[in-house]
Amino acid sequence: MDNIKQEDIEDICFNVSQNIILPKFKNLSDDDINYKNGSDLVTAADIEAEKELKKNLLKILPTANFIGEEEYSRNENILNFYNEDAYCWTVDPIDGTTNFANGRDKFAIMIALTFKEKILRSWIYKPLDKIMCSAIVNEGAYINNNKIITKEVNIIEETIGSISTKYWEPGFKDKLKIFKNIFKEVSSYRCIGFEYIDIGIGIRNFAILSKLSPWDHIPGILFVREAGGSDIDFDKNKYDFTKKNKNLIVSNSEDLNFKILEKIGEYS
Repeated sequence: MDNIKQEDIEDICFNVSQNIILPKFKNLSDDDINYKNGSDLVTAADIEAEKELKKNLLKILPTANFIGEEEYSRNENILNFYNEDAYCWTVDPIDGTTNFANGRDKFAIMIALTFKEKILRSWIYKPLDKIMCSAIVNEGAYINNNKIITKEVNIIEETIGSISTKYWEPGFKDKLKIFKNIFKEVSSYRCIGFEYIDIGIGIRNFAILSKLSPWDHIPGILFVREAGGSDIDFDKNKYDFTKKNKNLIVSNSEDLNFKILEKIGEYS
């Protein structure tokens, strides 16, 4: 892992953004927009960006496996790579595809490097702002190489965050309409990468998530953890991307996680 240089990942993200993603921003043709699995939006930029990211990341670690959101849509078995005794790149070429396709500015490239169940490094790159957010396990979280620490807010009524609106059990989904009122504000960026960054910074305080796809969450989980935040599922376990995860709470602190979990118990 020592041969992975921060500047190399930054260059890869910058070049993919400049050459593939941004030329299509607010410039997608009808032929550039399609749907996978019948309902999930995908653009030509997603597909081409993932191919380029894969090519360049595997140049850095040629023996590593690669899991990308778009490849997964064609072959779900690639998730078995996480169980192999090898490094694995995980990529979401454009997190926030719906925002991107509709000309909204919150979208990001997300990359993580793992070894079996361990998250080693992660990167979240904002193409429009040319900002790189990254994390190294047991070393810290950084924005443009400046180390950051989150700000704890442990009073639920003062917290701002998001709650997934899909994939809950029917009864719990109905209760969410009442449950969300205990927080100061509940709103979604429609780009979880941006939300993880803002939880790390302390602009936002929590996210309550359902149906976790690894490319959406591995990079941000490490970023929040290294910034001083915490994660826990409804069974009080830490996020484990090698398993199917039905739910997760991510927040500025372990204390806030347990307070939210306690409230969820009251509404379940």
